[in-house]
Amino acid sequence: MTGKQEWIRNAVGGQFVDPDGGRGVDNVDPATGRVIARVHVADEHLVDRAVGAANRSLHTWSRTPVRERADVLRRAARRIEERFAEFVAAEVADTGKPIRLARELDVPRAIANFRAFADIVSAAGEQAFFTDLPLGRQALNYTVRKPLGVVAVIVPWNLPLLLLTWKVAPALACGNTVVVKPSELTPSTAVLLAEVLSEAGLPAGAYNVVHGDGSTGATLTGHRGIDGVTFTGSSATGSKVMTTVASRVRPVSFELGGKNAAIVFDDVDVEEAVAGLSRSVFTNTGQVCLCTERVYVQRNVFDDVAAALADRARALRPGHPFDETTTTGPLISREHRRKVLDYFALAETAGATVLVGGGVPDLGPELAGGAWIEPTLWTGLNNADRAVREEIFGPVAALVPFDSEREVIGLANDTDYGLAASIWTNDLRRGHRVAQAMHVGMAWINTWFLRDLRSPFGGMGLSGIGREGGAASLHFYTEPTNVCVQL
Repeated sequence: MTGKQEWIRNAVGGQFVDPDGGRGVDNVDPATGRVIARVHVADEHLVDRAVGAANRSLHTWSRTPVRERADVLRRAARRIEERFAEFVAAEVADTGKPIRLARELDVPRAIANFRAFADIVSAAGEQAFFTDLPLGRQALNYTVRKPLGVVAVIVPWNLPLLLLTWKVAPALACGNTVVVKPSELTPSTAVLLAEVLSEAGLPAGAYNVVHGDGSTGATLTGHRGIDGVTFTGSSATGSKVMTTVASRVRPVSFELGGKNAAIVFDDVDVEEAVAGLSRSVFTNTGQVCLCTERVYVQRNVFDDVAAALADRARALRPGHPFDETTTTGPLISREHRRKVLDYFALAETAGATVLVGGGVPDLGPELAGGAWIEPTLWTGLNNADRAVREEIFGPVAALVPFDSEREVIGLANDTDYGLAASIWTNDLRRGHRVAQAMHVGMAWINTWFLRDLRSPFGGMGLSGIGREGGAASLHFYTEPTNVCVQL
């Protein structure tokens, strides 16, 4: 998307919808602050059209054999590969993330999502078992899984394509149709995906895109033609979505916020642990739900870890996202930067010592309008401080010392969130023990962000409801019917 007046359109029923004087919002480059396109905001009528198109397409797509659905997903994966550079460029322009990150993570994972769920749905079998009944009778019970129906897919701005395909691939694989609402800040790859899926042979109306802000999302999730909602975003927005669907008792899958902890024991190789911690704190400028914002370090190695992690932060190279040497990007918007800077002020008021960062970098006139912020580390805070309790969603972490395993388990679990944790130790018995004690959906030992797409993904508490991934996705995107036949 290059022209300032170029429109990013909605996709409904296999057609792109021209704005025709409709309302629009600016699509802003987070790195420069410049407007790069206009996003056509879907009104209630257009949302209704999209849901209607998805319902009409459902009759055909839900009856398409699994093998043929899997073939469409595999063709979509190949088509993304063929248009790889185009997807990378769109993702970088929308998010401001370094091109290396989009090239190595976001777009490859999107391709992998389609291939993985094509394989998973192809291999899925149904359950059948015999039941003994009174008076010597027997019955055969078997379970048939049918598509959930029309699914509302709402995805955030931090990993737009990765998270979109993580939901769309299994939803389509299971025979559902979808209406997607990407973030108004990062709309481009959802539209590119509409082109790819059409080229792959997906029936018109099985994949629809409606753009807009929270009001568009509320219209979509509140529509009577929606059979389920999958949402990734903030805990506050997830609560609103739940309220919207409650009266119609629709199933929901929520992956929400996190205030994730890392635990570093004193038997680690400090260099190896800090290399992993640097990724978990600063990847995507800290704008990943799985990023670490609380680092608990055993006292014997606290100073060494703090110093080494601060050195890693100083070595990050901000710059133009399309520059191959850039290793860290801006925040998604200047509005989000104001929120993060507010937490910087709260931390300093609470008595934090700033090891590194704490402000806004000067990157010259070309990038002066962007949402840049310095990677930041604090010491001197504790679990009572807001900067340690509330999700910030930026390149920031508080480092807190601890003395015993029991103490740190209590500190790490002292949160309303429960998404992820990482444990760094050379004692694997302790690693397993502590990982199982974490009140989280995912716990890593001596690594971070390493996932098999067949494993369940999700969180506890304010971090969400339900799981997706592998069989968990198949279960959410389908409804089981048990059939019992007396023999």
